[in-house]
Amino acid sequence: MITQHDKVALITGANRGIGKEIARQLCQRGYAVFVAVRDIHKGRETVEELCDQGYEAIYLELDVTDPVSIRQACGTFSQKADHLDVLVNNAAILEDQGQDITTLNTEMLERTMKTNVFGPVLVIQDFLEQLKKSTIGARIINVSSEAGSITDMETFAPAYSISKAALNATTKQFAGALRKHNIAVNAVDPGQTQTDMGGTNAPRSVEEGAETVVWLATEADLNESGKFWRDKQETVW
Repeated sequence: MITQHDKVALITGANRGIGKEIARQLCQRGYAVFVAVRDIHKGRETVEELCDQGYEAIYLELDVTDPVSIRQACGTFSQKADHLDVLVNNAAILEDQGQDITTLNTEMLERTMKTNVFGPVLVIQDFLEQLKKSTIGARIINVSSEAGSITDMETFAPAYSISKAALNATTKQFAGALRKHNIAVNAVDPGQTQTDMGGTNAPRSVEEGAETVVWLATEADLNESGKFWRDKQETVW
C-alpha cells in the first residue's frame, strides 16, 4: 500500500509519447507512478520497462471513454494508494487532420470530444477524493494544444481543435471549483512533439514536450492555477 509518505502520480495514456516521458521523469523525481492505459499489454510493458530501471510504476487499466472503466480504475487505485498528488490527463486522439469544419463528420467530433474532454472531466470527478487527500497540495495538468487556443485558431483539425478549446474551458472551471481545496489545475501546450500524433519530423523531442507538465507537477507554485502554459510561460487562451 502506497501511503501519505510517498508522492503519487497518475497519468492517462502513459504507454507512449509524451505520457510515457512524463511518467519516466516523475519516476526519476521519486513519484510512484500509475500508468493508466486501456491496453493491458502496452501498459504492463511500459510499467515493466520503468520498474527495470529501478522506478516504482504500477499499471492501472483505464479507458477514458468508458465511465465504468474509470470508476473501476478508481476503485483499484484506492486499494493500492491512499492519496493522489498529481493527475495528468494526457490521453487524447487526433483523427481529423485535413478535414474541413463545413463537411466534418459529427460522429468523429463526438468521438473526439468523448476522449479529449468528457474523459478528463470524469477522471477528475472520480479521483477527486483521492486528490483531496494529498498533504502537499494536489496538482491536475490537462495536456492541451496550441490548436485549442481560440486566439490563434483557424482551420486545423476542427474536431481536435474544438476539443482542446473545450479542455481549456474545463481547466478553468475545475481551477475555480478546486481552489478552496488547495488543488491547482492547469492546461499545457507541449508544442509539436516527436510522437505518433506529432510525427517524426516534429521540432520538439518528447523530453521537451514533457518539460512544462513535469514542472507544473513538481515545482510550480500551487497558486499558479487556471492558466494555459507553454515553455513554463503563461500563453493565450
